[in-house]
Amino acid sequence: MARVLVADDEPAERDVLARGLIARGHQVATAADGAEALVALAAARYDLLIADIVMPVMDGIALALMATSSHPDLKIVLVTGYAAELARARNLEALAQRVVSKPYAIADIARLADELVGPPGAA
Repeated sequence: MARVLVADDEPAERDVLARGLIARGHQVATAADGAEALVALAAARYDLLIADIVMPVMDGIALALMATSSHPDLKIVLVTGYAAELARARNLEALAQRVVSKPYAIADIARLADELVGPPGAA
């Protein structure tokens, strides 16, 4: 079972994504912004970080930069609904395994999680 951290400042998006990943069999924690996500990353080990790029306090790109420096094996998926941020993130290829535009299908994100960290129950 993969441990996934979802960081998104939009509560509805964060909760729906978390529920979808939990239903798929992953263990999920959530954070409302990048700073809160860093606290979670310091407290526990995660296999995958799914972070919105545009968040208050600390954006997803700053979060990803800090997370990869202290957790080099962490897989990262960045999501955004803003075209400019999408282009900016895609220019940082080494930062994230995938950049996904909103809106996205929860099933697609769950399959992406399985692809990056293995399906639940995989050893």
